[in-house]
Amino acid sequence: MEVSTSIEILKPKENVWKAITDIEDSAKMISSIIAIDVLEKPQVGFLGFKWQETRKMFGKEATEIMWVTDSLENEYYSTRAESHGSVYISRLSLVDSGANTILTMSFSGEASSLIAKIISTLMSFIIKGSIEKELQKDLVDIKQYVEKN
Repeated sequence: MEVSTSIEILKPKENVWKAITDIEDSAKMISSIIAIDVLEKPQVGFLGFKWQETRKMFGKEATEIMWVTDSLENEYYSTRAESHGSVYISRLSLVDSGANTILTMSFSGEASSLIAKIISTLMSFIIKGSIEKELQKDLVDIKQYVEKN
């Protein structure tokens, strides 16, 4: 299952990048994030940054361990999480739009256990719409935060 959604932010890429890579303070920016606990912080760069994130999703609290697997400054970063028999990949990417920035958030989930594959097949249509709404909500929060600062 793959989901992607975008939003235009009325700030340059550098401003947006600074906000979306400030994982430690992301609970101040994204309303559904309850807590962030940094587990590993690279001495140089962003690649390998690892954290535990607790957020409210679909009306429930969920805690996942995530880490940055790929990154190009002011362009994109990808994260990975493994949970409930699935692998989740998220990507935030930035594109110039004049003096503004298009921020795209993509999410993919791939079941790795038999039970997760069955549930994913049966529920993917319902889950996909819900995930797209959650991503869009995060993007709106990021937009409001970046445009205020």
